Amino acid sequence: MTHIDPTRESFDVFKSLPRDQPIDMLNLIRLREAALYPAGRKVSGAEAYAEYGKVSGPVFQRVGGEIIWRGEPQAMLIGPADGLWDIAFIARYPSAGAFLEMVTDEFYQREAVPHRQAAVSDSRLIRHAVKTGGQRFG
Repeated sequence: MTHIDPTRESFDVFKSLPRDQPIDMLNLIRLREAALYPAGRKVSGAEAYAEYGKVSGPVFQRVGGEIIWRGEPQAMLIGPADGLWDIAFIARYPSAGAFLEMVTDEFYQREAVPHRQAAVSDSRLIRHAVKTGGQRFG
């Protein structure tokens, strides 16, 4: 089973949590080799995801989002051997309300989402409460 868009149930859980606090969204993305556009556009999944980033960027910035961490997955130490992701990053939003504003924005839905859907073969998007770092686990 692959996961590209939120289910109604998972979106309802997200919306039931506090909306006025900063959140970090862990994004794990596996790209298609060839993007899957309904009209048959011929580009790679990486190219389609880059277009998603370009088109969604102004909306992301307008709501106050920022990428606070980005990494290049290299090896799976714990987990399935085929579980390596192509893209991993954490996006911080000033509030869950800001994230909701972005994902429900008409321009974002119409112009950006189709590129993400064409590019992504599987993904995970995990909401986190913002916590401080340090030198200890837990």
